[in-house]
Amino acid sequence: MAAAVRCSLAPPGLLLPRAGPGSSVLAAAPSVLLQHRQVHHAVIPHGRSGRSSVSGIVATVFGATGFLGRYLVNRLGRIGSQVIIPYRCDQYDLMYLRPMGDLGQLVFLEWDCKDKDSIRRAVEHSNVVINLVGKEWETKNFSFEDEFVNIPKSIAQITREAGVETLIHISHLNANMKSPSKYLRTKAVGENTVREEFPDAIILKPSEMFGREDRFLNHYANMRWFGGVPLISLGKKTVKQPVYVVDVAKAIINAVKDPDAKGKTYALAGPNRYLLYDLVEYIYAISFRTFLPYPLPRPLYHLVARFFEVNPFEPWLTRDKVDRFHTTDMTFPDLPGFEDLGIQPTSLEQKAIEVLRRHRRYRWLEAELEEVKPAKTHPL
Repeated sequence: MAAAVRCSLAPPGLLLPRAGPGSSVLAAAPSVLLQHRQVHHAVIPHGRSGRSSVSGIVATVFGATGFLGRYLVNRLGRIGSQVIIPYRCDQYDLMYLRPMGDLGQLVFLEWDCKDKDSIRRAVEHSNVVINLVGKEWETKNFSFEDEFVNIPKSIAQITREAGVETLIHISHLNANMKSPSKYLRTKAVGENTVREEFPDAIILKPSEMFGREDRFLNHYANMRWFGGVPLISLGKKTVKQPVYVVDVAKAIINAVKDPDAKGKTYALAGPNRYLLYDLVEYIYAISFRTFLPYPLPRPLYHLVARFFEVNPFEPWLTRDKVDRFHTTDMTFPDLPGFEDLGIQPTSLEQKAIEVLRRHRRYRWLEAELEEVKPAKTHPL
């Protein structure tokens, strides 16, 4: 390995050199943003912008195989970043990530989320650590406390010990200790835990995200197979403010680049608010499907969801998901948002067709979006 020098102040955004013959990428000389660690002479950012350039960002992305992760890895690869992707899944579940970076820029590292040494190996060569770990349901091996409290705590603690200066933690807009949803309660605990372990952590609180592979718009669109859409109080007491997943990925990239973002909490929500009833009605209008809503009391809705929870694989509906989807999105006027990161949030009307076209019948497949009336918005 080429000789490395000791720098007291490393230039911002230094990058690991790409692996050469006989050496692994992670074995290359480490470099970190503004840290007193060994810096290789070949890691200075260079090249034109693009996947074949060197941006100076070496990011470890925990949870990269999830919904938001694929968009984030693509954005990081697009600007020439080196991305370390710890994974627990099958190799075939990583295939869609491999083309997102130039040769040697994506490093796949098998890890055990309950093994601190495994986490340390994943972060020790990075200058940015991003935690996207999470799931919408509990399993016998991982509870919500494990996913949103214990694992983030370990990541934050080891990231601080490793000398990494930038940690980004993804929470939820409605994270609240008093929420009826256990998912949201443990998200709130996780926020506080990460802040205690890593005071300069950047915490992002997105609302429900929509995109091509989401479990929000697609969830309600698929309810047509059950003869209608059950909604608590017909969805007229719940207000949602969904956010486009690509905007959240852009926000993460901009937060990494912004030196003033450290220690801040950002509330990320879409530009428009909708009654849940009006939002689901718009989903069916875009899909050219008949909208048949009916009110369902919460206890009965929970009983139906309990039936789906018996599924040994991915449950389509859970009691916690019922509570989370029927929770009104909170507003945080005192917290910075998309505008503070230089992003203009995308409205649902602009991108819903990308998600919902697949739910149309053949005769309506190419129908123009202008044929659908825009969704009714709710005042902020």
